Amino acid sequence: MFIQILLTIFIAFAIIKLIFRFNFWWLFFWIIAIIAVWVPDFLTKIANILGIGRGADLVLYVSVVAVFYLIFKIYVRFEKIERNITKIVRKDSLEEK
Repeated sequence: MFIQILLTIFIAFAIIKLIFRFNFWWLFFWIIAIIAVWVPDFLTKIANILGIGRGADLVLYVSVVAVFYLIFKIYVRFEKIERNITKIVRKDSLEEK
């Protein structure tokens, strides 16, 4: 019970912060998280519908996919920043001559 209250407070702060940033995908994630904290069988029911045995396994699979997606997104952004830096340095070096 104490952990549920603690997690609810943490998730509430995350939701409040997201409401001001208008980031609805993360808001959806945190709402699902708060439901999972207070209704643990919720994830098990969803996992069973998807053909996965336990709710914990569902969380693990979704987490792995999310981490790979976020790593890919960071990589793409890093490549774009690197190209922009290269353009700026080239332009600056040509202007100095």
